[in-house]
Amino acid sequence: MTTTNTVVNPLPREMQQHTYSIMYAVEGSHWWFAGRRRIIESFLRHICEQLGAARPHILDIGCGTGANLEMLSQFGAAEGVDVSPDALAFCRQRGLQNVRQGEAEHLPYEDGSFDLVTALDVVEHLDDDVAGLKEMRRVLRRGGYALLFVPAFMYLWGVQDDISHHRRRYTRATLQQAVRAAGFEIERFTYANITFFAPILLGRLLMRASGFRPASENNLTIGGLNGMLGRILGAESSILRHINLPLGVSAICVARRID
Repeated sequence: MTTTNTVVNPLPREMQQHTYSIMYAVEGSHWWFAGRRRIIESFLRHICEQLGAARPHILDIGCGTGANLEMLSQFGAAEGVDVSPDALAFCRQRGLQNVRQGEAEHLPYEDGSFDLVTALDVVEHLDDDVAGLKEMRRVLRRGGYALLFVPAFMYLWGVQDDISHHRRRYTRATLQQAVRAAGFEIERFTYANITFFAPILLGRLLMRASGFRPASENNLTIGGLNGMLGRILGAESSILRHINLPLGVSAICVARRID
């Protein structure tokens, strides 16, 4: 059963097809993707230190068009799985061959195959998030870690949630409830992207009021400021090394399989 927020979007569960081509084109440089990678990298360094393995075996669930998988390959032997053949085709365009098609709730891997699994803006897509999290736990070895990155707060719902076919956005309580229901022990929870929380909230309220609906919010950026905005968001990685943020556009959870 699903223990979190009500499913907002019924089937289909894949993102709209045009979204993959937009993502492939922009995620290397768009400020949000670049800033998010810096934040994720800081968590990965700490997790890999805890694992103590020279080249941990990593699975990126919902690997999309592959930019995160490229990043993960710097930390270990990384594989990717995604429900969409279109997404996997873009991965292969990047030269990433170690990818498979499969659903998060039915992963095509043996028990205990990985030291680390990542689900970076993935769990919110699942009709049954607990079932997907249980599968992540199943493919982890004992002592392995899961790194989850999800959108936060339903009142921030916007066009990107619609076109990405999100089922929900999370709070601390709802994400922790699902993670614990799947049998994980939570090691850390924090919100992220507090920097742009107010502008994103305002922008989405204005889009609702005006009826403005871009093909993707990933198209909405100011070219001359893109690099600077990415550095500003990425700077949160330094803050998050020391404290948990009380608010943010996204949420991060580090969980561990103990038994």
